[in-house]
Amino acid sequence: MKILVCISNVPDTTSKINFTEDDTKFDTNGVQFVINPNDEFGLTRAMWFKEKQGATIHVVTVGEVSVEPTLRKALAIGADEAIRINTIPTDGLFVAQQLTEVVKNGQYDLIIAGRESIDYNGGMVPGILATLLDINFVNTCIGLEIEGEAVTAIREIDGGKETLATTLPLVVGGQKGLVEESELRIPNMRGIMMARKKVLNVVEPIDAIRGTEDAKFEKPAPKGAVKLVDSDKIEELIDLLHNEAKVI
Repeated sequence: MKILVCISNVPDTTSKINFTEDDTKFDTNGVQFVINPNDEFGLTRAMWFKEKQGATIHVVTVGEVSVEPTLRKALAIGADEAIRINTIPTDGLFVAQQLTEVVKNGQYDLIIAGRESIDYNGGMVPGILATLLDINFVNTCIGLEIEGEAVTAIREIDGGKETLATTLPLVVGGQKGLVEESELRIPNMRGIMMARKKVLNVVEPIDAIRGTEDAKFEKPAPKGAVKLVDSDKIEELIDLLHNEAKVI
């Protein structure tokens, strides 16, 4: 089985976020970038298939040279090869079109992507990718078993879980539950040294539609001061919740 894991290079959630050029560009200065958590769950599940069933794992991301440390981390975790599509990922449609070309050229059986990235939370790339490829798709996937070409997948739905039977080739939008946080791999020194010798291919982008562009960014309003109300002043509390906080 040949697996492609799609990796997003996203800011660490502890990073301080700022914008430049009149709030039209994201300021990357001083920001630590990591593998998108939903993608890391997918990569860890792919490692299970590699160790149990002998699968081959390639990882891919869309980005300029600055994203290569993230790809190297994926190689250190255990991926066999990495692919960097040499362009700025402007929107979900554009990224999905670039990934489609990689999948077609690589003839992958299973494509695992996170259900969404934690920076823009678009949640569109896996679905668009499956549509462009015209292959099966399971989103919000929290369980995946494969035997030959037969696939059993569990996905999260409102109020519960759904078990599906499908076949390869398949696109999966994964999330926590595909593996648990305790199962995530931390690269060891041997993996880091081996990653330096593994192939990192750089491919040029195809001409593709850019469906959207960023017009402006805006931070959430800062939290206001806390107001304390004595326990015996219920009417005052109700008035504040109704007229000021507007939550009732």
